[in-house]
Amino acid sequence: MGVASDDSARQIELVPLYQNQCFLPSALYALSRELICDYVAHQITVPADRDAYMAERANQLRMAMASRRELDISASEQTVFVGEEAVKNYIDFPDEGYFVKSPKSFLGVSGLRAEHQAFFEDIVSAMMVQIKQAAEAQLGTKIRHTVIGRPVNFQGSGGDAANQQASGILHRAAARAGFESTELLYEPIAAGINFETELTHNQTVLVVDVGGGTTDCSVVRMGPDHRIKDDRSADFLGHSGTRVGGNDLDINLAYHCLMPVFGMGSSLRSGRPLPTQPYWNAVSINDIPAQTEFNSLQNIELMDQLGRDANEPAKVKRLLNLQQHKQNYQLVRSAEHSKIALSAADSHQVDLSYISPDLQQALTRSEYEQAVERPVSKIVELMQDALSQAQCQPDLIYVTGGTAKSPVVRQAIAQLLGDIPVVDGDHFGSVTAGLTQWAAKLYR
Repeated sequence: MGVASDDSARQIELVPLYQNQCFLPSALYALSRELICDYVAHQITVPADRDAYMAERANQLRMAMASRRELDISASEQTVFVGEEAVKNYIDFPDEGYFVKSPKSFLGVSGLRAEHQAFFEDIVSAMMVQIKQAAEAQLGTKIRHTVIGRPVNFQGSGGDAANQQASGILHRAAARAGFESTELLYEPIAAGINFETELTHNQTVLVVDVGGGTTDCSVVRMGPDHRIKDDRSADFLGHSGTRVGGNDLDINLAYHCLMPVFGMGSSLRSGRPLPTQPYWNAVSINDIPAQTEFNSLQNIELMDQLGRDANEPAKVKRLLNLQQHKQNYQLVRSAEHSKIALSAADSHQVDLSYISPDLQQALTRSEYEQAVERPVSKIVELMQDALSQAQCQPDLIYVTGGTAKSPVVRQAIAQLLGDIPVVDGDHFGSVTAGLTQWAAKLYR
């Protein structure tokens, strides 16, 4: 979260949200799913809004009361954790709570029923509440207005309907978190606004924002003649975006390089190969239908049967244990750590001792590059799409987002655009800084 100072200079400041960190992992952990709704209900400060919310969520709130009694949770006990604390609680107690990572990835999913939309509103509301409260504690003042970054497209398919669904969830969540007014701004445009302050002459810039859940690209005219405008619509020449990002690199790495530890690629005693779908579903933590299927009774029975029929039953047993102990998020997290390690080293030993004592898996950078080839090619397609809309080549490329630091992404950019200069932004802070600059214009 960023804030603009009240003085004429309108200095931009990123606010520490956890210890000295200005950014948090996009994650939430709750002692039970129903308690997320209960938490939100107690955070809504406007009485009429709180009463309306409690009427809408009456069934969920009754279930939350039952959950409190069942788990013997007192009224004062913390039940919802966000960011680093969410990850720590999940790692320590994977069996005992509800964990979700990168919920923004789910907001535009097609076919969400009303109760599912309401559930995601509650997740996002709870996260916004804690982030807002952390920032207000740092600043010593209330935050009333906000500009929130959004991807160009929340979902690979679904078009305007998916984007409207996701935007509606964000607006309603922000209101419940206590913001009096909320605007949304494309994240690559926000990154461009931040970068533009450094330009001394006009240029056409390809902004590539590769985040955890989404990748967005924009071709933007920038520079001294453009940044003074209040209406920038004519400066944005092309946009593209979809739900592919760092999470997909982690998922593909986990699938191709870690799932063999669980038996993928081996065979049944009949000689037939083991089916791959349960393995893909296990790591597809950003796919609701895949997770539903992986945790279904039918799939549990299938994995149990495969374990009895497999040539390597001990490995398949690990997959069943992974499901029973809810460790698939932790496995993808191990892949994420491996991705980071292989950005700087040629090989890496993955510690999987939480699956089985002393279990490790050796990975090489070459194996990683092969594993993530598909999501990286999608990122390249997005850049091509934005440039095709703009019908021009950029003078330079501005990259931001945590995943943009990955060497495989940088290699893909170089292969597509040759020796056009590439400039790095603050990979975790440039979007927020640009959103804050835009907020300073809107709410001046």
